[in-house]
This record gives sequence, structure tokens and C-alpha cells, in this order.
Amino acid sequence: METKQELPPKPDHQQNLGLIKLIFLFLSTNLLTILLFSNFDPKLFLFRANSPLLLELKSTQSDLSLNQVQIKLLQSNLETTISLLNSHLNKSQKYNTTENNSFTWLESLKGELKLAIGPHKLPLGYSPNLRTDIWQSPIGLVCQLLSDDLIRYMTYEIGGKCPSDAALAQRLMLRGCEPLPRRRCHSKSPARYIDPTPLPESLWQIPPETNVVWDDYTCKNYSCLVHRGERPGSYDCKDCFNLDGRENTRWLHDDGGINFSIDQVLKLVSPGMIRIGLDIGGGTGSFAARMREQNITIVTTTMNFDGPFNSFIASRGLVPVYLTVGHRLPFFDSTLDLVHSMHVLSNWIPGPVLEFLLYDVYRVLRPGGLFWLDRFFCMKTQMNETYAPMVYKVGFNRLRWYEGRKMDRGERINEWYLSAVLQKPIN
Repeated sequence: METKQELPPKPDHQQNLGLIKLIFLFLSTNLLTILLFSNFDPKLFLFRANSPLLLELKSTQSDLSLNQVQIKLLQSNLETTISLLNSHLNKSQKYNTTENNSFTWLESLKGELKLAIGPHKLPLGYSPNLRTDIWQSPIGLVCQLLSDDLIRYMTYEIGGKCPSDAALAQRLMLRGCEPLPRRRCHSKSPARYIDPTPLPESLWQIPPETNVVWDDYTCKNYSCLVHRGERPGSYDCKDCFNLDGRENTRWLHDDGGINFSIDQVLKLVSPGMIRIGLDIGGGTGSFAARMREQNITIVTTTMNFDGPFNSFIASRGLVPVYLTVGHRLPFFDSTLDLVHSMHVLSNWIPGPVLEFLLYDVYRVLRPGGLFWLDRFFCMKTQMNETYAPMVYKVGFNRLRWYEGRKMDRGERINEWYLSAVLQKPIN
């Protein structure tokens, strides 16, 4: 039979420890309850109890704020530096891209176009004089943008007849592809060419029609060109092929107004001082013909706008130059006695382009040379605000100056003409 054993009683110190735990738990619970319901702020209690810690924390916060300001300033400087660096890199990339594109375009050329443009190595011994060992044919920069038309222009049978593409060539020139590259083909000649009329009769005589290739023109004979001003439509220089009409009387009479005569203009300088000159956009060459009668040689620049202007000028025994208004004048500095232009230099030319052109006229005139600005047209407000100041800016001296209403468009149209004779200063 099993005997039940009794457990020994707990020692007194263990009982006391349990009682202490119970009392501590009671006090902690009640103290926490009191603090929660009395809006107690532990941080406030901590800071009040440890005021040096609070001061140190405030000092740290102040240092942190200052560091944040400095960091923002550094960030701003860094962003500015990065922006400037990116701008410089973009400009460099654009320059390199343009340079690389031009190089790539030249490298991609084939056939006649590549051979015409070059580059070609010069023979030994010529480099020192030319200061280069490479021959590079001149060609307009914009030609690169008109590659398809340019390639078509340079496609032909070598040594054969050139295609009938005068209109294509002129379109390339007018769009800025000037000068054009040379070609190795024969241009079309008139079928029944005859010798021209000798001077001075040729100056005011309609040339033989058989001496012109009419493929690219609406009119196929001079009779059509002479009378085209009588028909409706827009034509460049409507009546300038009619040598028996108004063309035959230009520059002969001075009315003291918009019309200056050659005689009166030549009297503005010493006799014999006007010997050679240029007529910009001279139509069929009548100004050059009148000056030829004064023993003065005038080169005429013109385009073939729906008519054989260059052939017509040459048939009169005068010198035509096939050149757009935008092309740099092909004369050396200070070489010409006179530059003339009628109608062509006017407000249809963009302002910056016209200013460059006027400076180019100033360049080729010799000191004391004359610039005859004949019937420049613009709006009246433009005359005072834009063009008169532009002429003064270039630096010409005024010898004659007349402004008048452009009556051929009606009095209600506020367009004005300017005729002026300007002189390049001697000093």
C-alpha cells in the first residue's frame, strides 16, 4: 500500500519575493494609468530632466540646417555647371555632325559628280604657290541639300550632248546651289546659226532667231517675246525685248524726279572717270547698250526667266553674266567705276540679304565710284524706317536722292520709288 508523501513548506524568502512582484505590478499599472489620463509628455519630462541634452540637441539641429543650406547651394551650382557643359557638348555635336555630314556626302558621291568636285592631288611643284596640295572645285553649299536634282544634272553621256536641262540648272541656282559643277558634255547649239550683226548696229537690232535654242521657253520666237507685254499674264521684264518701244528711250531724259539720265549722272564726276561697271539684273542689256555708246563697258548680270535674256544680250555685242542676285559679285575689291541696278534691288529681297548685297556693291566699287540705285521700290513707311537708314549704315555719300510715289500701281497703293546716285567715299 502506497503511502502519500507531503510536500515540504516553501521557504519564507520565496514568499516575500512573490509579494514584492505583485506590489510592483500594481504600482506600475496604476502609475501608467495616471500618466495616460493626465496628458503627460514623455519628451517634455525627459528634456526638463536633462536640460544639457536639450541644448545639445538644439545645437545639432542648427548645424544640420546650415548644412542643408550649403547642400542646396552646391546642388544649384552643380546644376548650372551641368547645363553649361551640356550646351557646349550639344554645340560641339552639331558642329561635328554638320562637318561629318558634309564629309559623308562627299564620300558618297559617285561618277561624274565625284570626279567634277574632287578632291584631286596637285602635281608636285605647284603646292607652294597655291598654298595647298589639293584641288577642290567650288560648289554651292546648298547643293548638298539638293542631291537628287544635282545628280540628275550631272548624269549624261561623257563627250556627248548635254540633256536639255537648262531649266533644271536654273532651278538649282535659284535655290542656292551656285556655282554649279562643270560638266563633260556638249551643250545644244542652234541648228541654223548665222554670224551676228556687227557693232554698233547690233546694239538696237533684234538678233536672228536662229541663233537661240528655244526648247526651255514658252515663246519660240522673238516676235512672241516682243509682244508678250500686250498679253495678260505675269512676265519678268514684260516689254524689254521690244527695242523700238520704251526700252529705246530709257536714261535719255532727266525729268528732275525719279528718272535720271545717263548724261546727268556722268556729270557728277570728272570726265572719263566712269570706264567700266556692272548692271545687276539688267534685263536685255539696254543700260549696257546706252553706256557702250558712251565708250563705257558694262557687264550685265541676268537670269533666263521665261526668255533667252543671256543670248539676247550677247547678240547685241554686250557681255552677259549668268548670275543670281544672291551670288557674291565676281569682281575684286575696289575695281569698278559704276554699279547700276533698276527695279531688281527692292523690298522683295529679305532685309539681311539686301544689306549684305549693298556691302558687296561697296566692296567692288573703287573709291569715288558710283552706285546708281534706279527705281528701288518699297512701302513709304519702309523707306524712312528701314531702307534709307540701311544705305546710310553702309557708308555711301549721297549725290542725288529722289523719292516719289509708284504711280503705275495706282494712287491708293502706298508704294514708293527711290532713285539715288551714291558715291563710295575716297577716304
